[in-house]
Amino acid sequence: MGEEGWIETAPQGAEPAFAAGGSWLVSAAPALDRQLAALERAAPAQGGARPAGGQAVRVDCGRLEALDTVGAWLILRLKAALAGRGAEVSLDNLAARFTPLLAQAEKYHPAERLRARRGGFAPVDALAAVGAWTIAQGREIAGGLGFVGLVAVAAGRALRQPSRIRPVAFLSHVQRTGPAALPIIGLLSFLVGVVFAYQGAAQLRQFGAEIFTVNLLGIAFLRELGVLLTAIIVAGRSGSAFTAEIGTMQVNEEIDAMTTIGLDPIEVLVLPRLGALIVTLPLMTFYANVMGLLGGAVICDLALGIPFQLFLQQLDQAVTGWGFWLGILKAPFFAACIALVGCREGLRVSRSAESVGRLTTLSVVESIFLVIVLDAAFSILFAQFNV
Repeated sequence: MGEEGWIETAPQGAEPAFAAGGSWLVSAAPALDRQLAALERAAPAQGGARPAGGQAVRVDCGRLEALDTVGAWLILRLKAALAGRGAEVSLDNLAARFTPLLAQAEKYHPAERLRARRGGFAPVDALAAVGAWTIAQGREIAGGLGFVGLVAVAAGRALRQPSRIRPVAFLSHVQRTGPAALPIIGLLSFLVGVVFAYQGAAQLRQFGAEIFTVNLLGIAFLRELGVLLTAIIVAGRSGSAFTAEIGTMQVNEEIDAMTTIGLDPIEVLVLPRLGALIVTLPLMTFYANVMGLLGGAVICDLALGIPFQLFLQQLDQAVTGWGFWLGILKAPFFAACIALVGCREGLRVSRSAESVGRLTTLSVVESIFLVIVLDAAFSILFAQFNV
């Protein structure tokens, strides 16, 4: 094993220097830590003065007999402490067999990472950062499209061979994404309808046109608010659950086991969730529309003196043609977006709990973002066809 690790001052003329030797192993770490702490406190007096900016400080490592990761980190700690005082530190006579370990430890040493983050800014760095972000986003889009392709292939295979469809899993997810979500969707839609009716009536009262609050409420809810509010709630509730469930299976290596016995994770995990959400989201959108209009009707009756029968008559005049169906038609597309994002992020989880939490949050953000982008695209499309 050799002698226990040590370090001492070794003055060489005007240049401060240190000599290190022995076995710098984890067993000697407490003693070395005390010696290094004493040297770091005394370093300003080394050589009679504090190391000035650019002053060379040599650490002679020629008598090192053994070195492990802890020892390498202790050497790097001394080097960082001296460098923080403006000195240029060199490790002299370091045996070649220790160089790879020290270089590897230096890449992950906090001082080196902090120095890299605090490095000088240059325009080329900003350009490189933009380029790296662009490439990362391109890979993300390509990965998402590839996942959509895998799901499409699995869905086509299941349609050709109905025995591959899993009705029990499908019905289970229908219940969890549909009826179980009705209370929160109904309550929030009702309250949004109340708020919307109040705010609309406050503006229309200035023109003596309170009756058109019904038109405003009906068009807004049936075309936009109902489906958008439902999709956002489902993204936060069911989309995050998809990611967390599949991600936990990934952490527990259940998906690897599933693949080993010949089961397709896309077919077993993704398709039932995707199908369930495509079925339930249009129904929940209809329910949200009804609850939102009911909330508005209650306020119109209590605050504006518009009875329920007159409310229905005015709503029938306001909502014509495709007005009722536009929100319902968007729902399956929003559902597919939420389910695909949630399942894909779950399958991307690595073997850590931190990854589950991070990708669950990411799936909710991505789902809501894509739902709003799709909604904007539908609005432009409907405007082009005057519907």
